[in-house]
Amino acid sequence: MISIISGIGWHTVGAASAASFYAPISKVKQWSWETTWAVAGFFSWILLPWMVTWFLVPDFGTFYSSISAKSFWAMFLFGAMWGIGNVNYGLTMRYLGMSLGIGIAIGVTLVVGSLMPVIINGTFWHLITTESGEITMLGVVVALFGIAIVTYAGRKKEQVLGNTAEEFNLKKGLILAVFCGIFSAGFAFGLSAAEPIRQQSLSIGIDPLYAMLPSYGIIMGGGALINFGYCISRLAFKRDLSIRHDLSFPLKSLLVNASLAALGGIMWYLQFFFYAWGEANIPQSLSFVNWMLHMSIYVLCGGLVGLALAEWKGVGSRPVRILCLGMLVIVAAANIVGAGMAVG
Repeated sequence: MISIISGIGWHTVGAASAASFYAPISKVKQWSWETTWAVAGFFSWILLPWMVTWFLVPDFGTFYSSISAKSFWAMFLFGAMWGIGNVNYGLTMRYLGMSLGIGIAIGVTLVVGSLMPVIINGTFWHLITTESGEITMLGVVVALFGIAIVTYAGRKKEQVLGNTAEEFNLKKGLILAVFCGIFSAGFAFGLSAAEPIRQQSLSIGIDPLYAMLPSYGIIMGGGALINFGYCISRLAFKRDLSIRHDLSFPLKSLLVNASLAALGGIMWYLQFFFYAWGEANIPQSLSFVNWMLHMSIYVLCGGLVGLALAEWKGVGSRPVRILCLGMLVIVAAANIVGAGMAVG
């Protein structure tokens, strides 16, 4: 029982960290979104993954030489797929805010994450003809309903604020959220391809809590290539964007902006740590609750952080009530999907 409580606690910390990562990023002033995202990403996708690997692995050459080139490329390319989803996730936050953005993005991810694996594996028929599959499909339908409610709340917000919300764009944000949900599955595929690294980690005595972490540098490296490519191309070719402009401010302003962006990147990475700790403390017989807990708490924390940052200030109580209802429906959907996994 104590182990389960501990696992839930670590899942809460990880999901809260992931849900809150955009809060410091949103406080960056006078920088373009592209520069901010690239700085945050350097810490999240490059610096931290390889620093952790450096602490865990005594000899890089010996460790990675046992991993086939096929596995490396699979991890890297799936990471690039995840990178596309990651760019779209960041842009979803930019155009919808945290409360609305997380609600919709995670709702879409919940739907796509439930259906894409069975479609790819050719087991969709199993999903609609078994008890576990039917429960999972019910969760997907409930998630779609939650997405519709959250979207309606966003529409109400847009109507009230009009053009006063500088970056808010419901149509663009919804499109980006859908792409986020589709491509974010690449990380899970990358972890599946990283099984040889997990086995190698265990063979040299790395704690099972950290056995997958040496794969993150490769998977996130693929994502980093996509994210940095997007940001650099935007800064190079968009007339209204310039890295020279972003670096032209006084040193104090640059340090503040860099610190806020770095903090956001660190918070994003830490979710992987705490998810692993939570998963390790949940008994194998209850493993289905890991993903459900992460998604549920993610949505709740994202909504609470967005409200705390006054993203919905001035819209009135009704849109906020609709938003909260939609988030709760998405949380219920995650629990129903988890129940379907349990039955299966």
